[in-house]
Amino acid sequence: MNTSLSPDQLLGHAQDGNPEHLGQLLENYRHYLHLLARLEIGRNLQAKLDASDLVQDTLLEAHRNFSHFQGSSETQFVCWLRQIMAASLANLLRRYLGTQGRDIRLERQLAIQLDQSSRLLDRGLIDPGSSPSQQASRREQAVLLADALARLPEDYREVIILRHLQGLSFAEVSSRMERSLDSVEKLWMRGLARLRQVMGGME
Repeated sequence: MNTSLSPDQLLGHAQDGNPEHLGQLLENYRHYLHLLARLEIGRNLQAKLDASDLVQDTLLEAHRNFSHFQGSSETQFVCWLRQIMAASLANLLRRYLGTQGRDIRLERQLAIQLDQSSRLLDRGLIDPGSSPSQQASRREQAVLLADALARLPEDYREVIILRHLQGLSFAEVSSRMERSLDSVEKLWMRGLARLRQVMGGME
């Protein structure tokens, strides 16, 4: 299969009924969904859920209901995936909290939180000096960042997620990672440098 297709091209082929392209399309967003799941689970359930389980539920549901997707762009598709994840997470939360019945308000709140997390990733990547047209021509920045983070060594990825995405202080990161403050600060600097290299190679 042609792996050089753009997300929009993959989406079009998947909508034409090609199951291989649909599988590849969904797989392209696994890292992105996993990062969002981790941030959201940390906010709601701490260690009670595995982010990978939530991602798998989301991808299965997206595959099952793909015929209902009416959009034509990566941006619309990513938004649709976030809505599915919000519903999946609401179901899991309901199960853990022992409540019955679907809670639309909870799903909406989770969808808003996932959207905010995704926009945080976008802001973390777009160069303030780049023009709006340059920004518009790029792929979904949050998706690219998630893919780049997945390529980093685990310690680099962890320190960037804790410090940059979860907003912890260096002291809190130091405690969480069981490292000295000095080593965490150095690790963070090296991690950011490596992240820039990886992002540069993805353009």
